[in-house]
Amino acid sequence: MIQTEFHADRRGERKATRLPLQLLFLILFTGLMSGACSAAALPGVVTVSTPSPTLAATSTPLQPVSPSATNSPIPSATPAPPALPRYVIDALMDYDAKTLEIQQEIDYPNNSGSALNDLLLAVEPNRIPGVFTLKQLSVDDAPLTDYNLTGQKLSFKLATPLENGQTVKLTLSYTLTLPPVEQGDPNLIRPQIFGVTTRQVNLTDWYPFVVPFQAGGWVLHDPWFYGEHLVYPLADFDVSLRFTDAANAPLVAASAAAEPIDGGARYRLAGGRDFAFAMGRQMKSVSAQVQGVTVTSYYYPGAETGAQAVLEATTQAVQTYSGLFGAYPHQTLAAVQGDFNDGMEFDGLYYLSNAFYNLYDNTEKNYLVMVAVHETSHQWWFGLVANDQNDHPWLDEALATYCEKLFYEKNYPASVDWWWAYRIDFYQPEGKIDGAVPGYGGFTPYTNATYRRGAHFFDKLRQQMGDELFFAFLKNYAADMAGKIAAPEDFFRILRASNPPDLSALLSKYFDNPPQ
Repeated sequence: MIQTEFHADRRGERKATRLPLQLLFLILFTGLMSGACSAAALPGVVTVSTPSPTLAATSTPLQPVSPSATNSPIPSATPAPPALPRYVIDALMDYDAKTLEIQQEIDYPNNSGSALNDLLLAVEPNRIPGVFTLKQLSVDDAPLTDYNLTGQKLSFKLATPLENGQTVKLTLSYTLTLPPVEQGDPNLIRPQIFGVTTRQVNLTDWYPFVVPFQAGGWVLHDPWFYGEHLVYPLADFDVSLRFTDAANAPLVAASAAAEPIDGGARYRLAGGRDFAFAMGRQMKSVSAQVQGVTVTSYYYPGAETGAQAVLEATTQAVQTYSGLFGAYPHQTLAAVQGDFNDGMEFDGLYYLSNAFYNLYDNTEKNYLVMVAVHETSHQWWFGLVANDQNDHPWLDEALATYCEKLFYEKNYPASVDWWWAYRIDFYQPEGKIDGAVPGYGGFTPYTNATYRRGAHFFDKLRQQMGDELFFAFLKNYAADMAGKIAAPEDFFRILRASNPPDLSALLSKYFDNPPQ
């Protein structure tokens, strides 16, 4: 995730973050910055109308050495689970009323290693009053009325324990009445992505899902004023989205390819972390192919130049990261111009702030390209390899930020010094990188430590290990933890197996609790 324009501090106040001087100058020059977002679009800037040159990669490549026989992928410490959870969702949407009627089935296999007496589901839409209405819940086709739905948590006891290796079927019937994007959780006074603007509908974290069961308990953190709090087990998705007025249906961006059905489309994603939709009647798209992956850039009229730049940067990033970490795991990837002030990743789909399109300057040296490749890298460091984003955000955000540098090093090496100065060192980042999201006490300390100091950590780690060991380690980490939820212990276990030099001084510099 990238949060650059506004954020909420501990008191829930929205504030402008400290932007680079170049960006501040351009915003002030346009004279269009205002103090709050509107539902229609972000305030701030005019769209650059100068025709965009094609972003052409230079010929100087980043050359990681392929893992040698002594650095082959490390076997998994635990066997793969026999089955993944399966989500079958049938949603009928009244686009004009912004309501959905949903039937959902969850086939949940118990792969915890022990019997389960209860289940806990995350229901993110229920954080906002009046949005989520549960009509019926059944367990193995038996209606259940004795459940607790409070805020984001839906919990209930099982009639009989679910033994390890057994599967339970949950059936839910519910409605969604979509809120304005800027409404957000009233307990946080924080805008969110889920919801509607005058031209966009975003279905993100929109369905109930069973949260991970780890170390004898369910993992569902309370949301905070910044950062992410959800942890996603890998699952298979079979989602049908139909419209009451199919003749006037919007253009839909999704986490998977569309298969036409009567009144809408069916989408199937095998081995995904989540499933997201973005849609709008004004939305347009442009697509390209890279290594068998269809990349599509979704945008609104007036953002054609930026949309093409996003498409080119994303295809370059897929190619770069596939070479470094292993193949992109899905057949499609959607990049969506969002009517809000964040960049945000979902599996197979990511968003970019509308402001980034407005500020695009027809080069690779800007937030539009930089954040596009950051969010693309999350398809590996979030999608392929997950982590607890609340307790250990550095595992994905520090690595995703450093991946920006790897992208520029591979495709635009002359811009690497600019990237360090503009993206990282301008902010004079401080702090240890291994804190939990709530522990930093504010948005700026959190991003300075987790993102920016985290990028410095990975660069110093690479310098001490050398390119051959460093890139072999990252490829091993991706291969060993693919489909799993990584913890710091996994990261350092795989790092130690690569036989690095003594890293104790480096780890003490960047970690409050360095590994022993």
